[in-house]
Amino acid sequence: MNLIRKITNSHAGKDEEFVVAIKKIIGYRPRKIEFYKEAFTHSSLKKMNDAGVPMNYERLEFLGDAILGAVIANYLFKKIPAGDEGYLTQMRSKIVSREHLNELGKDLDLIKFVASSIPNSNFGDNIHGNLFEALIGAIHSDRGYSFTEKFIFRFVIEPYVDIERLEGKITSYKSVLIEWSQKNKKKIKYHVYEDTGNDTLKHFSVKLHVDQELISKGRATSKKKAEEIASKRAYYRLKPQIEQ
Repeated sequence: MNLIRKITNSHAGKDEEFVVAIKKIIGYRPRKIEFYKEAFTHSSLKKMNDAGVPMNYERLEFLGDAILGAVIANYLFKKIPAGDEGYLTQMRSKIVSREHLNELGKDLDLIKFVASSIPNSNFGDNIHGNLFEALIGAIHSDRGYSFTEKFIFRFVIEPYVDIERLEGKITSYKSVLIEWSQKNKKKIKYHVYEDTGNDTLKHFSVKLHVDQELISKGRATSKKKAEEIASKRAYYRLKPQIEQ
């Protein structure tokens, strides 16, 4: 009986530590801590709920992504009454870009809460943004839309959303290069190949050519990232021509 009591007290103590840590981030005490536990449970643990449904942060991430998009859309709709659909969509994309969400997740150090069978060092950068969205999903599930909206205003809109700065922000250097090449009848080509090297994780390298001239290179854990890195380097090298 004493052993059972000790185990129970140990779990209760860990739960309380987690509750206090979450409260410091979101500003209030969670009602249902289960939502927040799920928001930081990685699929590698293969956890199931009582109904036999997989329990990890992916469903809450989906919900958080939708709620975040809705709150930002509503803010932009009211803030920029003259903005048309295309402009508002572009601005929302800049605010909720994967790069930005990853930065937000890192700032809050959410990865320290993750329960996983995989070492944190093996996760890619997107884990930070995924956890941030999952946290938003947990807040919405626990407290509803109003609380979630306040959290998004506090951590996303108030400190980071500057309309004038965002207007000049490039979210895809590859898109800029392709648009420029089409307008100026330039032939742009990405040559992507696997480049594992001595790394544990598989990497991809890319060579970017414009009119058969090698302009830049990029390397990352995905083809898309490698292309974007090469595109960014090419953009700054060709910037005088692009901005003519």
